[in-house]
Amino acid sequence: MRLHVAELADIRERVLAGPGEPATAAQKAKGKLTVRERIDLLLDEGSFREVEPLRRHRATGFGLEAKKPYTDGVVTGWGTVEGRTVFVYAHDFRIFGGALGEAHATKIHKIMDMAIAAGAPLVSLNDGAGARIQEGVTALAGYGGIFQRNTKASGVIPQISVMLGPCAGGAAYSPALTDFVFMVRDTSQMFITGPDVVRAVTGEEITQNGLGGADVHAETSGVAHFAYDDEETCLEEVRYLLSMLPSNNRENPPAHDCDDPADRSGEALLDLVPVDGNRPYDMHQVIEELVDDGDYLEVHERWARNIICALARLDGKVVGIVA
Repeated sequence: MRLHVAELADIRERVLAGPGEPATAAQKAKGKLTVRERIDLLLDEGSFREVEPLRRHRATGFGLEAKKPYTDGVVTGWGTVEGRTVFVYAHDFRIFGGALGEAHATKIHKIMDMAIAAGAPLVSLNDGAGARIQEGVTALAGYGGIFQRNTKASGVIPQISVMLGPCAGGAAYSPALTDFVFMVRDTSQMFITGPDVVRAVTGEEITQNGLGGADVHAETSGVAHFAYDDEETCLEEVRYLLSMLPSNNRENPPAHDCDDPADRSGEALLDLVPVDGNRPYDMHQVIEELVDDGDYLEVHERWARNIICALARLDGKVVGIVA
């Protein structure tokens, strides 16, 4: 028995270590964090509980039977953000490029079902190349199950997609169905198909970022709600957004104690807002003066179209702002 326990402990250590140093070095060379580093930044320290870390695919053909890594390219589980339960799944680009196969999809289905049943937010850390074509229709069916659960969870629990790598095809469809989309400039992209196919079909030359980069979706398409320069800042802002959202549609947003007096006069508004209604003024400054500690989270900042949408706190309670 001791031998078996030691063998299991060794397997678990290998799972945590990932597919090997060369794959990790390649990930780092692209300016990207590893899947477990991302989860550690998102969740409270020591809170993550992993689901099915030893799962492997059962496909054959195309050499797959000789390559069966643990996790099958996706890490799933739950933890806490500021003490509140959050479910998460995160693609591991080092394994099959994060591509989705049958076992990979089944793990995501399970964690999505758990999030819906528990009434807790779901965060996806996306860094995958779409369907694993070696598994054919079973991979496509896996995406169908994800899309179905996205619609089932819509309006019931918060769904947040964080784009942290090149995501094509099905890996871009699901995020577009969720409530909020975060992207990282230069390293994350979303598109139906990549530049090579665009070139073959239309003859147009375009880069990955030009086709579906963070600024394209934050400024032009409006698919991305937030865009940041690095993963650390991006994941910190995901935590901030989660702190302002209710866990589900049956709860109120969390309230916080506030040192900013609710009865302060706000005399700065007398100078910020002109008497002449034809004169322009900066609405951002007005919002900063009104909300607790001048702190708010603007949604679609780079796709504003002359309107400001934001989340903030007034007297410790979360409010939505449209200005």
